Formats: sequence, structure tokens, C-alpha cells
Amino acid sequence: MRRIPGQVLRLALGHLAIDIYTTVIPAVIPVLVSQGGLSYLLAGLILTAYNTTSSLVQPIFGWLADAKGRTVPLALTMLAGGVAIGLFGLTTSFPILILLAAIAGVMHAAFHPLALSTVSRAAPEGGRGRTISYFVVGGNLGFALGPLLAGFALGRFGLAGLPLVALPAVLVAPLLRSRVLKVGGAKTKPPDDAPPNRPRAFALLSAASVIRAWALFAVLGFLPAFLVSRGVDLLGSNLITSGMLLAGVGGQLMGGTLSDRFGRKEFVLAGLGIAIPAYAGFLLTGGAISLALLGLFGFALWSTFAITVALSHELMPRAVGLASGVMLGVVVGAGGLGVAATGYLADLWSLELALWTVVPVLVVSTLIYAVLPYPWKAAGTQIQRLRRK
Repeated sequence: MRRIPGQVLRLALGHLAIDIYTTVIPAVIPVLVSQGGLSYLLAGLILTAYNTTSSLVQPIFGWLADAKGRTVPLALTMLAGGVAIGLFGLTTSFPILILLAAIAGVMHAAFHPLALSTVSRAAPEGGRGRTISYFVVGGNLGFALGPLLAGFALGRFGLAGLPLVALPAVLVAPLLRSRVLKVGGAKTKPPDDAPPNRPRAFALLSAASVIRAWALFAVLGFLPAFLVSRGVDLLGSNLITSGMLLAGVGGQLMGGTLSDRFGRKEFVLAGLGIAIPAYAGFLLTGGAISLALLGLFGFALWSTFAITVALSHELMPRAVGLASGVMLGVVVGAGGLGVAATGYLADLWSLELALWTVVPVLVVSTLIYAVLPYPWKAAGTQIQRLRRK
């Protein structure tokens, strides 16, 4: 197994640190309401300001890196983003909180396309899927650590302790200096001999990924409430959800590695082909069997994420930064909007029936991935062997 380049590991650590702040703001909202005197509407607008800037601005930074070689230093994005969130604890002024959220969102948006395109280009020959999976898993771990860090700071010191959450950014930023990473603005441009982009295939990939993100966020958003309705206590439901996410981390690492060997398209379809019946089985059963199937669902569904990011880079080799911004920004943001539809169905019917709609949503996503104009690898090799016979 080829060794992962050191700069990739540093960027994965940076991804972990900056994604901590994605889940810090939701953890702070109840305190801003109870101690800061904000209404839920104003608190929600703060979160919206962060999510909107962090999702929709990413392709702009990606395009600037691809077309112009213009980038924001990664160390600066890390430091400014973390400090902006840490300053939430020092003010209750709504305009200032909105400004800080927007600054953190822009820094989040600037980090991801450049870091991910650097990871992709640093990947060893035949190892792009595995290399990208390390970067993606870093973000997953940061996503899970955010509420824990915010909970500790707020629980011990209240809002005044929130500057402590800036510590990961302060500690990791020195590892992301250009001198340490050995990357510069000119190197973000694609090589002159890169194959042409395939924007139509990329648009199809993005559509399938948006639908998959809808299913993912619907499960994440409503799983704890569903488990409580089944008689699980609140702590237990959150632990089960965390267990599913941890299974997904294992799936990410395995999926990226296996896709390098057996093919991107094959393994995306295999992952979804396992995830759909596992999820249906979770809803139909109870007890230990149900939990095991939920873990299998998390493992299989998350195994496809790093693969589709690698796919996007291979479909857009002359615009890797733009592709990264779309896959980590626009796709995630647009998929998250679908959760509102799931919530509406839960109000209209029941939470369990609404969660059943995840099955057809994933089926549609699978069908789009199946018709994606991307070459088969393992299957194509078998066909060639049969033809030779």
C-alpha cells in the first residue's frame, strides 16, 4: 500500500479542524436564545448566514483557483474562520453575530476547493479514491467533534468560554502554511496536457449527488426523533446516531480504496445497492438486528462519498477546484434543502412514513449514477476477457 503524502494528512487534519465549526453554531443557538436574548428567528438567520456563504461561495473560490491561480492562504482561512466563531461568545449584538457568521462561512468556502484540489493532485498514481477518502473522513470527524467542543466550553464557562473553540484553528493553522504544504497559487492551475472537461456528465453526477445528500440529511435530521418514538431515550438515540456516523467513517476509507482497484462507478452502485435494503430492513425490524442494519446502512452509504468526489475530479480535470466547490458546497447545500420536504411529509403523514421516502429517493439517485457516462473498470475488464474467448 502506497504511503499517503504528508501534505495530504496535514490537509485532512485541516479539514477536521475547520469542519468542527460547522456544528458549533447549532450547538450555540440555544444559549444565544436563553442567555443572549435572541429570538429563534434571529438565531436561525445566523445559522443561515453561515450555511449560505459556506455552501454557495465555494465554486467561486474553486473557479478563481482553476482559471486565475488566485487563492486565499489556507492558514488564513483556518485562523480567521475559527476566531470568528470563537468571538460569538463575546457579543450578543445580532448584526455583529451575522457578520462573524458570514466571515466564518466565507473562510470555510475558501478552504475546501483549494484543499481538496491539492489533495487530488497530490494523490499517488492509481490512489485518488483512497487519498480523497482521508480528506473527507477528516471532515466527518470534525463534524462529530464540534458539538462536543462547544458543549464543553459552554457547559463550563457559558458564552464567555466560547473563544476556547478557536483553539483547533490556532493549533492547526501553522501546519497549513504554503511553505509547509509546498503548494502555491500557480500550482492550483490544471496542467496544460489535462484531458478536456465533461460538463454534461458532471452535471448528471451533481444531480445524483444532490438527491443522495437529501436522503443523507433526512436520516441525520430525523433519526434521533424516530428512535425516541420507538422508546429509546434521548441520550441513547444520539449515541446510536453517532455510531452510524462512525460506521460511515469506516465506509469512507474502504470505499475510496476499493474504488481505486475495482472502479468508481461499480463501487458507487454496490454501496447504494447495499444501503437501500439495509435502511429498509432497519425500518422494518427492531432491537439488535435493526441497529446492525442501521450501521450497515451508514457504512455502505458513506462509502460512496469520497468516490463521487474523485469521480468529479476525473470528469472535470481542468476545473478540479470548481468541481470540489460544487461537490462539497452546492451539492451539500442543495441536498440539505430537501430535508424540509421530508419534514413537511412527517407533519402531513407521520415521521416513520416520511423516513420511508428515503428509499425511493436513494433509488432515483442510484438510477442516475447507473446511467452516468463514465467507463466501467472491473466490469469492462470482464467484458473484454469474454470477447477474447
